[in-house]
Amino acid sequence: MRIYVDGDACPVAIMDIIQKAGLDNASEVLFVTSTAHIRNEEKAQGYQFLIVDQEPEAVDLAIANKLEAGDLVVTQDYGLAALVLGKGAKAVSPYGLIFTDENIASLLDWRYLSGVERRKGVRVKGGIKNLLPEQFLKFQEALQAILEEQPKSRS
Repeated sequence: MRIYVDGDACPVAIMDIIQKAGLDNASEVLFVTSTAHIRNEEKAQGYQFLIVDQEPEAVDLAIANKLEAGDLVVTQDYGLAALVLGKGAKAVSPYGLIFTDENIASLLDWRYLSGVERRKGVRVKGGIKNLLPEQFLKFQEALQAILEEQPKSRS
């Protein structure tokens, strides 16, 4: 299993959890980020990065092009999560929400309706929040549950 991280919006502390989980489970971890979101302090920590240009959806496309069934993607982008599920891979948000075939349609509907409201000028809550300690724990538990259900070697 490879772990791909949508690095443009992933909190650094969550990246540390992913890196450790990858090492503990002998999984390759690749942080995919655009040139607009390169963080120097992360490079010094030995993370493996794929840097893409700043075009819209460039990170999503890079992940989609590399992704194989059975891989894992960490993202808070519902569109990317839907694509991941369609390719037979797993997806989890940095907040510990495991995306499934059962919940992705309603999440995409919510995203669409939020976009309609934003275009009307209505402020819609969203974006990155400061994570609380219990949210870190929720993410760690979700990540570990996904890793434990995967076969240990690629066929």
